[in-house]
Amino acid sequence: MKTTKFTVGALSALLFVGTLALTGCGTNNGSSGAADGSSDELIGVINVEGSDTIVNMGQAWAEEFMDQNPGVMITVKGGGSGTGIAGLINGTTDFANASRRIKDSEVDSAESVGVEPFEHTVARDGIAVVVNPANPVGALSTEEISAIYRGEITNWSGLGGDDMDIVLLSRDSSSGTYEFFKEAVVGEDAEYAREARLLVSNQAIVDETAGNEAAIGYIGVGYITDAVSVLEVDGTAASVEAVLADEYPISRALYMYSDGEPTGAAAAYLEWITGSEGQRIVEDQGFVPLG
Repeated sequence: MKTTKFTVGALSALLFVGTLALTGCGTNNGSSGAADGSSDELIGVINVEGSDTIVNMGQAWAEEFMDQNPGVMITVKGGGSGTGIAGLINGTTDFANASRRIKDSEVDSAESVGVEPFEHTVARDGIAVVVNPANPVGALSTEEISAIYRGEITNWSGLGGDDMDIVLLSRDSSSGTYEFFKEAVVGEDAEYAREARLLVSNQAIVDETAGNEAAIGYIGVGYITDAVSVLEVDGTAASVEAVLADEYPISRALYMYSDGEPTGAAAAYLEWITGSEGQRIVEDQGFVPLG
């Protein structure tokens, strides 16, 4: 399990009452069982919130872990990476799911209220660039995609496609995928074109692309379906295999953030996620397991 400590001030106190450890948003994450989450004696309540990219995978993790540990209750909500990190800072969630790294400004906000964000890498992902299956364009360069999303290329005819205006689809600004794609493709000092339609989820982009011949969008590899066509980017199409081989140019890590090192049931859950059972679910969900 990869864990990175962000130094944001004095270490937040961890309070212990009997054998029950109180962490994150103050839920009961105590444990009298094994750290791998295999014991029936493991007990606690764990709240998870954040990235919509991770939400389905997070729900699958939670359901299987709770099946194995009936004494643990896990709730999982989406809302975007920024929402999850805000919940961690506000003390309303134990884990913030994020498809981007925490920002310096968020670390500063956490420090101001005594929260110490710890970063845990839980999976990997590639960002697939997708179009409608009727679109004859099958490949683009990173530079061409960047120009499209900056609004500098506005018609498919300039890219070998039909004469129709490009319909830009993007995740909304609370999304970690929005932030990552901006930095990795659009340009850190650039902005998305005003014409870009901001959609609330990966599935919304899939649905809109499938129904609009002129659309282009971007989604996590776990959301690829036959309803859309995946473009080659710099000669390689997004896939689990391409990300594992470090051959696909638009790839990233996926994270869970906690307030300090998790303890009790939360620690057992995180260890289980990054172990063989949790990583099997990563593969089942179409994402890329840790190496």
